[in-house]
Amino acid sequence: MAMNTLHGRVRVAAIGAPVLLFLYGVLRLIDGMDGHRGPGFAWNLGHTLFLIAFLLFGSLVVGLRQLVAVPGRPARVVASLATAAGLFGAACFVWGILGDLFARVHDTAPVPGPLAAAGPLVFQVGILGLLVMLVAARPRRLPFWTPLLVLGGFLLFAIDLDLIPVGALIVLCGLSPLARRSPVRSTPAVR
Repeated sequence: MAMNTLHGRVRVAAIGAPVLLFLYGVLRLIDGMDGHRGPGFAWNLGHTLFLIAFLLFGSLVVGLRQLVAVPGRPARVVASLATAAGLFGAACFVWGILGDLFARVHDTAPVPGPLAAAGPLVFQVGILGLLVMLVAARPRRLPFWTPLLVLGGFLLFAIDLDLIPVGALIVLCGLSPLARRSPVRSTPAVR
């Protein structure tokens, strides 16, 4: 894949995913203004944006993996495990959101409780692992605060789902260095 295409995909996902997550959080707040949350225009639109956000996060995980230069076998194993964790967690989110949007999805194949609980944590471990590898690269490929802000944003979601808009803005700030024309040096990833 051409480096420009890779950077373009990473840029779109790094900005698009948190922006859509922010919009989902705002629509979630609007939907709850009547005292309950449930199917309706704001709920359906919000969940659709939430779904697209996690598809973009999955794309971001793949793009980050391609940006991570892994010179030795141990680093390749860590990068591959982080990628698998990020994609598995994103898939858990996607499956859960599809079940919220289409009840038949959960009727035919519900997400088992442990996966529903572990998915968000596994996603965060995966994406944060890749971000940390980009920070630890020599020369440094991302600022040290990138994974810290992403972690802080996701921690806000765990504290209270009503904080999703604020957390999404923090995640957006954390991922913003990836949105630059050339977010990291163009060292090709070793697979």
